[in-house]
Amino acid sequence: MNIVNYIGKNVKIGRNVKIWHFTYIGDNTIIGDNTKIGSLVHIDYNVKIGSNCMIEGMVYIPPYTVIEDNVFIGPGVIFTNDPYPPSKKLVGTIVKRGAVIGAGAVIAPGIEIGEEAVIGMGSVVTSNIHPGMVYYGNPAKKRYSIKEYIEKRRKWEEG
Repeated sequence: MNIVNYIGKNVKIGRNVKIWHFTYIGDNTIIGDNTKIGSLVHIDYNVKIGSNCMIEGMVYIPPYTVIEDNVFIGPGVIFTNDPYPPSKKLVGTIVKRGAVIGAGAVIAPGIEIGEEAVIGMGSVVTSNIHPGMVYYGNPAKKRYSIKEYIEKRRKWEEG
């Protein structure tokens, strides 16, 4: 079986990076060590992805997006970078260290997602996300703290 990935020019890929099938990585992108990228992911040009990240399948990451270390991005997440398409001016999103973005979330252009924040599946994020907080809904709203999230997850895993 012939597995086809496209990796553009001047791409820097760290050690122990795993890239699954049919993934596109645009020019001048940087990917840190130990990051895993799922199938059918489109990472456009001038993107920076940190170390120890997990990007699940069918994610779109547009130009100028910055993803820091230890970030989880669930399947089918869509980042956007043009508030008035199709305009000539693009703006990136910043995802801070340790953030979690659930499956199918849509992130508006120019958003900052704070450290260790969690965005629930299917959410539409239209404003900045505070660090250490859980947001979900359409539009995404602050629901509870990361401490409460960790306790809920613990109970679920034990249950």
